[in-house]
Amino acid sequence: MAKGYWIAHVDVRDPERYKDYVATAKPAFERHGAKFLARGGKWQAMEGKGRGRNVVIEFPSMQAALDCYNSAEYQAAKAIRITVADAEMVIVEGAE
Repeated sequence: MAKGYWIAHVDVRDPERYKDYVATAKPAFERHGAKFLARGGKWQAMEGKGRGRNVVIEFPSMQAALDCYNSAEYQAAKAIRITVADAEMVIVEGAE
């Protein structure tokens, strides 16, 4: 079964409140087997517009990635995130 990945590019407008998003999202990530592969580290834009924070999260499957996003826990976190950050995010299925 192919893994699923969240790929997010984020500009954080309020770093203190963004910590609330991270704390609120944590239970959803734990419950759905998330593994952070990249999380706000050093980056270099090669093409297109870059954002200040880039995140790649691996899940055991595409369905687990979708279930995490749609979970009540993550939706509560998202409600915080959209007030403190601008983001683009996609969920993709990994290559087998």
